[in-house]
Amino acid sequence: MNKKEFKLYNILLPIWILVFVPSWLWLILIPANYLIDRLILHWSLGNMAGKNAFCRKHTWKICIAGFFSDLCGALVLFGVFVIATIAGEGTPLSPLVPMLDLIESGVASDPLDSIAAFLVVAVSVAVAGVAIFLIDRKILTKAGLEAEQARRSAMWLAVLTAPYLYFVPSRLLY
Repeated sequence: MNKKEFKLYNILLPIWILVFVPSWLWLILIPANYLIDRLILHWSLGNMAGKNAFCRKHTWKICIAGFFSDLCGALVLFGVFVIATIAGEGTPLSPLVPMLDLIESGVASDPLDSIAAFLVVAVSVAVAGVAIFLIDRKILTKAGLEAEQARRSAMWLAVLTAPYLYFVPSRLLY
């Protein structure tokens, strides 16, 4: 009888993936995200005349842009996670395997476990933040805001709504 060797791995999803899995969580997440975006946009517009109508008309675009930007950051995390997972002995990344194991573990369960994992997650949050800024600035400029006001509002939105959830250790859930 031929015995085939196989390995069974325990797969735990990182907490940041849950945001992109359709579930009842979206019934809370989408309205909460919209409300936060609206409050920040409203606040960032200062004493602008007609800012309530402006916010009512454009916040949904900013909310959608935020989800897209968060997805960009998650793709960075996912890409690094996949590379760290498949890299092993006999690959060009062999010398980096110990560090890649730390990154894989950190991205999957606790980014605070190692400096390397923390930096990968920080880069991912920064990518999402830059995407939020660029897309929101374009939306706000097209909506008729002056370039400086659009830049300032987009900057506040980027800084305050970046996906800091990526830093929350998944092991808190498991």
